[in-house]
Amino acid sequence: MTCIFCQILARELPGEILYEDEDLGVINDINPEAPVHLLIIPKRHFDSLNSLDDKTAQIGAKMFLAAKKMAEAQGIQSGYKVLINNGREVGQEIRHLHMHLMGGWGRRPVRK
Repeated sequence: MTCIFCQILARELPGEILYEDEDLGVINDINPEAPVHLLIIPKRHFDSLNSLDDKTAQIGAKMFLAAKKMAEAQGIQSGYKVLINNGREVGQEIRHLHMHLMGGWGRRPVRK
């Protein structure tokens, strides 16, 4: 069974993709914990951060650069945080590597 993130990025399930390139997609978190709460998701399925190796590690760098780009686009570049949960023990609900970008406390988010 294909995971929900794979299905959204393949446009098999509805979801607003805010940013996309050949390697990543960015969507809004459906249960936001901040005024701006985005998910940065590799298009290639990796179960978790532990799935990366020397040949695939560059996807991590691309995720951080996408976080920076999306923070700028959302007007939160002066203060935001990024988070990767790795494993169910720490709250990884979807077994597909993804990064949370959160910010916008004290200001109105710019949603596009």
